[in-house]
Amino acid sequence: MRRIRPVLLLTLLALVALPAAGAHAKVAIGIADNKSDMFSDPRFAALHVKYVRIMVPYDAMHDYAARTWLDGWMAGAKANGVKPLVTFDRSTKRTSHNPSAAQMAKSLKDVRKRYPFVKEFATWNEANINKRPETVARWWTAMRKACPTCTILGADLLDRGNVGTWAKRFVTAAKRTPKVWGLHNYTDANTLKTTGTRKLLGAVKGAVWFTETGGVVSRHNGSGINFPTSASHAATATKFVFSTLAKLSPRVQRVYLYHWNIGPGDGRTWDSGLIGPDGQGRPALTVLQGLLGVKAG
Repeated sequence: MRRIRPVLLLTLLALVALPAAGAHAKVAIGIADNKSDMFSDPRFAALHVKYVRIMVPYDAMHDYAARTWLDGWMAGAKANGVKPLVTFDRSTKRTSHNPSAAQMAKSLKDVRKRYPFVKEFATWNEANINKRPETVARWWTAMRKACPTCTILGADLLDRGNVGTWAKRFVTAAKRTPKVWGLHNYTDANTLKTTGTRKLLGAVKGAVWFTETGGVVSRHNGSGINFPTSASHAATATKFVFSTLAKLSPRVQRVYLYHWNIGPGDGRTWDSGLIGPDGQGRPALTVLQGLLGVKAG
């Protein structure tokens, strides 16, 4: 038997100790949905997910109907022991959709006062559609100062062509990089590509959470981007999110699938529900249950 030199032996041992190329920690899974239905659904409880996300008008605490709706959603989240991520969006009452930095800071404080267990926020929903990164950077800075112990995502961004340049401009304006970015990579997921996700990962540092993603069953939202839609294709897209997109980088830490269910009359413009209007689970739910080791039912 040929003897191995001590130096060579140490090198071989070091290589054995290294993780395999491309190995990544398993991402955390959450559900994004503005309805509280899921919290009373035993199929949701069986998943044992730890994270949920909701999109909230920035002035919701000053609107009775919005506040009442949010009270119900937050009560469900708290009862289920899940951690909410709140993404701010435009007001449903005011004509101006550009609040000041002071208003955004107050919005965060108002939510924290009413729901002190909420400690994760995103400045704005799909901000790279119609918001200047310099504006959102001012909001982010103000929100960080309003709650230094909170996690404040730079923004929830859509995986469109400007996602990388928008994020770079944000960093320049903020003079620092957020610890976490949100990404809605529906186009990547449903075209089975990695283009938009790679653009964000390559443009900036920081962790990335897919704060909305998943397979689309149907859509009529006027988008010029075409991709297949059906319940079966949505399952394929959901598999791709976890088998490929979530494994592009260890910086991808969480995946929030949007959304839980489609109720009667819902889904006229968008349907990516894991559960259909008939109350039956769709193939994408079976995919998720398999990933989490939960018996389909």
